[in-house]
Amino acid sequence: MSDEAVQSAVSGARQRRVSGIDVGGTFTDLVIHENGPDGPAVRIAKVPTTLPNQAEGVLSAIALAGVGPADIDLLIHGTTATTNAILERKVAIVGLITTAGFRDTLELGRRTRPRPYGMTGVFSPLVPRDRRLEVDERMDVNGQVVRPLDEAGVAAAARALLAMGCESVVIHFLHAYANPAHELRAGEIVREIWPNDYVTLGHALLSEFREYERGTTASVNAAVQPILDRYVHRLQGELEARGFAHDLLVMNGNGGTVSARLVARDAAKTVMSGPASGVIAAAATLRQTGLANAITYDMGGTSTDVALIHGGVPEVSSELSIDYGLPIHVPMVDVRTVGAGGGSIASINAAGVLRVGPESAGSAPGPISYGRGGTEPTITDANMTLGRLDPAGLTAVEGTVDVDAVRAHIDAALARPLGYTSEEAAAAVLKLANTHMAGAIRLVSLSRGYDPRDFVLFAFGGAGPLHAVAIARELGIPEVLVPARPGLTNALGCLVADLRQDLVNTVNEPLATLDMAAVKATLEAQRAQGQAVNAASRDEIAETVVLHGADMQFRGQTHLIRVPIPSPDVSREALQALFEDAYFSRFNVRLPEIRAVLVNLVTSVIGKRRGIELSSLAGTAEGEARIGTRALYADGNWHEAAIYARDRLRPGDTFAGPAVVQQIDATTVVEPGATARVDAVGNLRIMVGEAA
Repeated sequence: MSDEAVQSAVSGARQRRVSGIDVGGTFTDLVIHENGPDGPAVRIAKVPTTLPNQAEGVLSAIALAGVGPADIDLLIHGTTATTNAILERKVAIVGLITTAGFRDTLELGRRTRPRPYGMTGVFSPLVPRDRRLEVDERMDVNGQVVRPLDEAGVAAAARALLAMGCESVVIHFLHAYANPAHELRAGEIVREIWPNDYVTLGHALLSEFREYERGTTASVNAAVQPILDRYVHRLQGELEARGFAHDLLVMNGNGGTVSARLVARDAAKTVMSGPASGVIAAAATLRQTGLANAITYDMGGTSTDVALIHGGVPEVSSELSIDYGLPIHVPMVDVRTVGAGGGSIASINAAGVLRVGPESAGSAPGPISYGRGGTEPTITDANMTLGRLDPAGLTAVEGTVDVDAVRAHIDAALARPLGYTSEEAAAAVLKLANTHMAGAIRLVSLSRGYDPRDFVLFAFGGAGPLHAVAIARELGIPEVLVPARPGLTNALGCLVADLRQDLVNTVNEPLATLDMAAVKATLEAQRAQGQAVNAASRDEIAETVVLHGADMQFRGQTHLIRVPIPSPDVSREALQALFEDAYFSRFNVRLPEIRAVLVNLVTSVIGKRRGIELSSLAGTAEGEARIGTRALYADGNWHEAAIYARDRLRPGDTFAGPAVVQQIDATTVVEPGATARVDAVGNLRIMVGEAA
């Protein structure tokens, strides 16, 4: 090879850049990983999210990182576009064609109420009743035709929906999971009439029984499909116009990625994309750290997301709801959310009791500390009052926070009515907020049979490391892990996410009479389908992992237990034993006299991408790490806390609390009695110890 060719090869290696970008409601975060002759390097950027055109924020973040789109070889994108569209009901106009007699299924739901107590509450289905049209057809539960499809009726319904201004359409027939023939034929008819590709067949997105959940999932898909499709095409066009000539992948809610060319087809799968990416980053960090079990704790400005990683694998659920009456039964990382974030408002209710959240001050006017006109005390203000935040280093604020003014507001609004000092009132706000967040952690651990003491608490987000040690102590969790870039963890999750396809087929038969040959055939077909989708991005896949499982229950029960299946050749006896073991692990009881039922067969096809060295995210480790002291209120007393600069800490550094570790994207509080060390990957590992 000539010297010129060698130099070209080295240059190409140096220029290999993989980018993860997370577009949140407030900020757009970017992490770019580079591999070169001098080792791995990282570029980061954080810019305000640009609404309504989020592509502008993406381009601004890339420019701020000092590169151009033409310099990026792969871009993985996490987005809140679909989640926010559903929550704000800024969705496409959707029409529904369904089986005669079942137009109201999506509105009747499961006989729940928007509010658990009382008879008040409002629920607006995604598809109003006048746009839910019926056609004559019927399959029975075994997939046998009861009434043939009225093809002329399908065509008439499609034309009627177009006349109503519908942009997308759902075809949702009863028992289509058992036999999709009528849905498939109706899809052919509608596509000949429909002016775009926004036609969703319920069984194609979710081949699972329960017509309500299948219908709402398909409706969510149709409602956000045009929005996501337009956004991705706009972003792809803007990038290509600036020289981007490589793959754009989009993060799904299951923690995997899919090519931008395919993502709009199953748009509902991108719901919860943002929270899922943080969990995926945590799993990648754990692998390089040598840990397998963690509870992830992501505290932002308005809410806190928690999830569980067991054996190195994030828990995935197909039974989550994004809002009342909107269950989305596609596999998603099982993230639970509580309304406790940095902007959560603290107040005294009519009974004279302190409450925190779920109302939030948001970013405008925001907490009092922001100096933008906010007057209601928040969790951020409580942290500022107690010395846990740097008045001169708050990311959202220009200049220095007037701590005395913040304390005065807390004194007037909370301390005097409660008979507390301002410090006691602020500490009570944090204690109550921590209790709310600890409850969410119990929900993902204890309620599933896991002991939190067997896990580490993986704390990230802008505010998570502030509260992590106190919450860990309340739950008996022995160790807290704070990654190198806690405020950019979601973007990192996009960077390290694998390509993942989750397939589900309903069987719903007693295990004793189940056709095991059909089980094997279904699992193998699912594997082939997932591999075919991943093949579109095969250049990014270093290894393919296939995971099989079954959703099972005892006859007469409603809840499902996910049972891992070692291979498609599993025997009836082995499957029975696996289910009984899983049930015992969850509920500590055995029920040998009750028959088991296999409800769904599931397969995950994971295309593992080439990993990156997370140690490259750590700081320069230049200069003295300890930069001063500050008064810190903890455990009912004021302490002198050491202040450390995170980017100056080196692997092997250790120190004891009370201490505060500051960095541009987050602040970590090491409570009195706790000890911290920096591991080889650059994580801050905190042994929580006992309160001083």
